[in-house]
Amino acid sequence: MTASALRAILASDRVTHVPGVYDPVTAALAAAAGHRAVYLSGAAVSAIMLGPPDLGFVHGAQIADRASTLAPALDGIPLIADADTGYDDPVPAVWTALAYARAGISGLHLADQAGPGRGGRPAGTELADIGATAAKITALADQVPQIVVIARTCAHPVRGLDETIVRCRAYAEAGAAAILPEGVDTLEELTLVHAALPGVPLVINRSEAGGARPVLSDADLAGAGVRLVLHPVAALLAAMRAASLAYRAIADGGTAEPVDRMPWAAFTALAARDDSTADLDARYVPRGLQT
Repeated sequence: MTASALRAILASDRVTHVPGVYDPVTAALAAAAGHRAVYLSGAAVSAIMLGPPDLGFVHGAQIADRASTLAPALDGIPLIADADTGYDDPVPAVWTALAYARAGISGLHLADQAGPGRGGRPAGTELADIGATAAKITALADQVPQIVVIARTCAHPVRGLDETIVRCRAYAEAGAAAILPEGVDTLEELTLVHAALPGVPLVINRSEAGGARPVLSDADLAGAGVRLVLHPVAALLAAMRAASLAYRAIADGGTAEPVDRMPWAAFTALAARDDSTADLDARYVPRGLQT
């Protein structure tokens, strides 16, 4: 059912912002804030499990395991996950998608990098063969229809817009439900991609890892065919900033009182997810997000 909800979002004429979540608490917060879809980033999973983000060896099984803890807090809200390069060929790509589906993931995005683009190597410097990537997309669309496939091309930074459009078209024809043209950030270029792929929903990535990008209105994005805007690590970075301030305050003054924090009653109400069992002091917390 969540995959159907995600397909409906992609078929709409509006932009949906998709924040990153990384544990049941952040999933519940995103749901309480009214988000229609959420995202699990491989970088976030790597940072939480291993320390450094984007090490390039977080396996799909680990992402699926993390995702399985999020689904109960989402109440049917679609969860999109990072599948990175989708692994080497159609067989492991299908295995990954099946594991994701069992974990409650509704959609994944699969990239066309020949390597993970990590460990200091810029994303997209080594591109996989178009046909090999298209074969993985077709296998996923045919064998795991319960997963919505978003094809991500990293061609733009190294081969430009023309190659990006060629790859976007090939991946859409292979069965991708939407296309994420990484690095295509201006309204002019998004409009050109949209014109080359009529009827194909576009997804853009607004990760802080990508540096400063043009700020475009939802109306402009919708007109250029964009249906999803991913914000993979915004909440994680905000949480890390808040934690760093609390730790510094305790180290300097012996108390976290100077730091703005969610009230304990709000936290317990969020965890309870049931007004009948929530602490009476938490009843003031509305269904919408309150911090």
